[in-house]
Amino acid sequence: MGGDSRPVTAAPAPTPRRPRRPDWAGRNYTLLTAAAVATGLGGNGALIAAAFAVLDAGGDSGDVGLVAASRTLPLVLFLLIGGAISDRVPRHHVMVAANALSCVSQAAFAVLVLTGEPRIWQMMLLTALGGTGQAFFGPAAEGMLMSTVSGEQAGRAFAVFRMAMQGASLGGAALGGALVAAVGPGWVLAVDAAAFAVAGGLRSFLDVSHIAPRAPGGGMLADLRDGWREFIGRPWLWSIVVAFSIANAVVGAADAVYGPLVARDSLGGAGPWGLALAAFGAGTVAGALLMTRWKPRRLLLAGMLGIFPLALPSAALAVPVPIGVLFAVMFVAGATVEIFGVSWMTAIHQEIPEEKLSRISAYDWFGSIALMPLAAAAAGPTESAFGRTAALWGCAALVTVVTGAVLCVPEVRNLRRHTGSVPEEKEAKEEKGAKPEPAANGSADAERSVGGLG
Repeated sequence: MGGDSRPVTAAPAPTPRRPRRPDWAGRNYTLLTAAAVATGLGGNGALIAAAFAVLDAGGDSGDVGLVAASRTLPLVLFLLIGGAISDRVPRHHVMVAANALSCVSQAAFAVLVLTGEPRIWQMMLLTALGGTGQAFFGPAAEGMLMSTVSGEQAGRAFAVFRMAMQGASLGGAALGGALVAAVGPGWVLAVDAAAFAVAGGLRSFLDVSHIAPRAPGGGMLADLRDGWREFIGRPWLWSIVVAFSIANAVVGAADAVYGPLVARDSLGGAGPWGLALAAFGAGTVAGALLMTRWKPRRLLLAGMLGIFPLALPSAALAVPVPIGVLFAVMFVAGATVEIFGVSWMTAIHQEIPEEKLSRISAYDWFGSIALMPLAAAAAGPTESAFGRTAALWGCAALVTVVTGAVLCVPEVRNLRRHTGSVPEEKEAKEEKGAKPEPAANGSADAERSVGGLG
């Protein structure tokens, strides 16, 4: 009688919640990662396609080296300018313009290969245009990525970014080698052009409102001098860059010139070589996955120890080993070099002021690739003078020697990962009246604000 006679309705079912993204995986980070995946899929196949386009046109090892060098030379010439510009204007504008130039140059290269018999000078010119775009893109992209992430999770963010990028490289290399063998290099170059168009479109939506406006500077030369002082004042930074100037040159020559030739003569051609590069890519994915969990306290010590196996692929090609052994060697080298890659990005992120990231990145890139055009151009004459086997053993020996030399630098062995954010550490020191420790001993720059790259 006194009861409530209203019908009882069932409570609405709870709306399923979408998985929450990590704090460091914001909109910019997602766009940057998606764009890197697109260019990774296209770019690695294009590297194989360019080498075999030269060989299909009747070129030899010297011609392959010249085309490879024509891409790297503009990088050396324009990188520092690209870094200074990227620290002055919105970085995403620089990135989109560079992607547009690379798209046009690769499309023209594809048309040239598909419609006729390309000449070496034509391939060199178009490859140089792509290298020019990369000279402006690289510093802007790394500065943009590093300004997108912050705090203790920066290392994990870089590892996930690199894992996605390297996974795309893995697929791109395997698919590129198979497509070169199946339909020829021209179509692979066309795919790369389309990938640049997609990536440029994604990067046009990046938001740079979180980056403080740049104060007027004293001009391009003043900006470059400021970046140089920042670079040369950190022994851990310039010593590693000098070492990689040599290591990247010889490894680049082995991969771009000797690798395709060994594949053609002993491994079965473009397909197996593409799979070997894909094995390296698979190793980098595994290494990046490891670095999402592992946070080595001594960043650069762990990273440089991972560079020694980078000598193994050149040694394997020198023998040459069976294709299965080469796959294993490439996988191990990829995994260990990725330990360095994540550690290096984390060290740059925690030690360098945000407003100087692109300039430091430019000096890093400049030093790291300065000798690559010379090494690529000299690969053919070196093979003629000493033989391919001796040249490859020389590559392996140089990587080992320069890596050991860098480990003799105390700052490389002792630079440590921060356990908290830089602003928190700075505030704690100020409350105690302590002065910040010098960056060379692994501490943060006192004026650095993390959170404000890849």
